[in-house]
Amino acid sequence: MENKFSITVIGLGYVGLPLAIHAADAGFIVNGFDINTELISRLKTGKSDLLNVSNQSLSKFQASGNLVFNSKLDLDSNSEIYVIAVPTPLGVNRQPDLSMLQNACYSVAEFAADNSLIITESTSFIGTLRNFIYKTIQDNTNAKNLDFAVAPERIDPGNKIWGLENTPRYISGLTSKATDRAVNFYSKFCKSITKVSKPEIVEAAKLLENTFRLVNIALVNELTSLAHEYSFSINEAIDLASTKPFGFMPFYPSIGVGGHCIPVDPSYLSYSAVQVGLELDIIESANTIIYNSPKKMTKLIMRELGNNLHGKLIQLAGIAYKPNVADLRESPALDLIKELRNEGANVIWFDPLVGSLDSEFSSPLNSKIDLGLIISPHDIIDFSIWRESGVKVLDLSPNKNNYGWPKFL
Repeated sequence: MENKFSITVIGLGYVGLPLAIHAADAGFIVNGFDINTELISRLKTGKSDLLNVSNQSLSKFQASGNLVFNSKLDLDSNSEIYVIAVPTPLGVNRQPDLSMLQNACYSVAEFAADNSLIITESTSFIGTLRNFIYKTIQDNTNAKNLDFAVAPERIDPGNKIWGLENTPRYISGLTSKATDRAVNFYSKFCKSITKVSKPEIVEAAKLLENTFRLVNIALVNELTSLAHEYSFSINEAIDLASTKPFGFMPFYPSIGVGGHCIPVDPSYLSYSAVQVGLELDIIESANTIIYNSPKKMTKLIMRELGNNLHGKLIQLAGIAYKPNVADLRESPALDLIKELRNEGANVIWFDPLVGSLDSEFSSPLNSKIDLGLIISPHDIIDFSIWRESGVKVLDLSPNKNNYGWPKFL
C-alpha cells in the first residue's frame, strides 16, 4: 500500500508543530495530528498560537499540499514515519503521567503500516522507549518490522538564536537500522546530529540537561535569604563569580521555575532511580527548595511592606513562566499570586501576552499601587509609568537585565 503521507506528527504543541513545519519545508508530506479539535480548526485557517511558527508558514505549506491537519487518524493516514510529540506531565504526587503517550502509542499501533519508523520526542524516564513505547505498540498492532527510535525535543520557546534547525540533536534507536533511519530523517532539517549507542543514554541526557538547571537554580534561590540577612543581592555575588573565566556558570535566582522542562524532567530522573532501588537526594532537595520559593518570596516581600500585606495593592508585571512567551505551564507567578492573596494583599497583574486567566484579565501598569513586582519582563512591557511615578518596585526577574531598579534577589 502506498503511503499518502511521508510522516505523521502526533501532538501539535510547542514541539510537534515546529517539527511539522520544518519537515514540510524539507519536502515531506506531513500529516499533523492532534485530538484538540479547536487547535486543528485554528491551524487549518492559518492561525498559529506559537511565536516560532508564523501564520504565513501554516498557510504556505497547507496550500502546497505538504502539510495537512487532522483531529482523527484513519487507514488513509498511515505513514512511513510517526513522530510522537505529546506532553508527558506529572500527575498525582508528582509521578509520571504517561496517559497521553500511551494513547499516542495506541493510535500508532492501530494505523501504522509494515516497516514504519516510530520516533518519540516526548521526554520521559530512562527506559521509556524500550520498556513502554515499544511494548505498548507491539502488543497492540498487526504491523510487522517496525523500527523505534528516540530523538528528544530541545525546544526553548521564545529563543531567537537557537531553534529546531540549529540546536544539536542526539538520536538512538532500538536497532542500528532504526537509528540510521531516524538520523536520515532529521538530517533533512537539522544541522547537527549525534548518533548514540543506546536509547537509555539519550533519555538520561535529556533529563540531565534540565536537572542540572534545577539544582543550580535551587542553589541560588536558597542563597537569596542568606544574602538578604547580610543586606546585599545574591545577583551581585553571581555577577562577581561570573568574572572567573572557567569553572563557573551563572544561574539567577527567581520566584520558582515554570514550563514543561525544569519543573518536570528532574522528577522523571528521580523516578528512573526509584525503579532500580536508588534515591537521588539532591534532586528531591532541589525540588523542595523550588516549590517553596513562592512562599519564601512572599515573606521577603512582606518585610519590604512592614510585615503586613492586608489591603496592599500589588501588581505583577508578566505572569507567564518566562519572558516573551504566553505559556503559563507551571508558572510560579500563579503560586506567588495565591500566596500574596493568602496574606491579604489585593493582587492584579499585567501581561499583554497572556491577556486573561480564568475570570481575570490583564490590567495596564498602574502607578497607584503599593508595590510593583517584575516577574517575566516581556520586551513589549514599558516600565516607564512605574519609573516616572516613583512607585516602589521589586525586580524579581531571573536575569541580569536592568529595568530601572536594582535586583531584589
